[in-house]
Amino acid sequence: MLTLAFVTGTEPGKWFHRFRQRTEHGGLLTLDSDDALGLVLDGSADLALARLPDARLTEDFHTVRLYEEARGVAVPKDSIFAELGEKVLARDLEGEILNYRIAEDGSIDYGELRAALQVVGANVGIAIAPRPLIRVLSKKQVVALELVDRSVPGTEIALVWRREADSDAIQDFVGIARGRTTNSSRQAAPKRSAREKTLAKQERRGRPNFRIDKSGGKGRRRSR
Repeated sequence: MLTLAFVTGTEPGKWFHRFRQRTEHGGLLTLDSDDALGLVLDGSADLALARLPDARLTEDFHTVRLYEEARGVAVPKDSIFAELGEKVLARDLEGEILNYRIAEDGSIDYGELRAALQVVGANVGIAIAPRPLIRVLSKKQVVALELVDRSVPGTEIALVWRREADSDAIQDFVGIARGRTTNSSRQAAPKRSAREKTLAKQERRGRPNFRIDKSGGKGRRRSR
């Protein structure tokens, strides 16, 4: 059994399905958490789908970076910004009440962000955070737009686990998350020879197998 903690704002359901379908490691237990890495640190999980940067990471951990998150801004549903499209520039937000912003070190206070989004939903100000996270935490009164502003610290999603706890199950999940297909996975069936493939195809079609009778006339065949 592999226990995986995934941070709020990620939606790895397709990876969970593929892992359960393709592997035989006794199943997969998943834990949704604002602090997925913390569950690995305290031993509650074997593997974390975590949001970086995180100052707690040391050389004792393996880290596989998967993707960067888009910067986002939460705006009221009825605001003029919600009508501008999918993206908004930093200069467009000048003068707006800022209820929350990602810390300079890239860390996120999930409690403060949730409270800020409630204020935004009440049609007051904005909040800046990773766009996928805003989408997951927002109510109907809030719209998550992509923020074009390089001054806002970037975040990324990564798989993290202790080096000493490495296992085949973890490696298989990492491979799936990185796009490993069934044919290239560790669970892929052994490759068959051309003859084995031909015989299998004939068997599926219900045909008798034949071979060339080299002892007789040219091209003569006989049933095996």
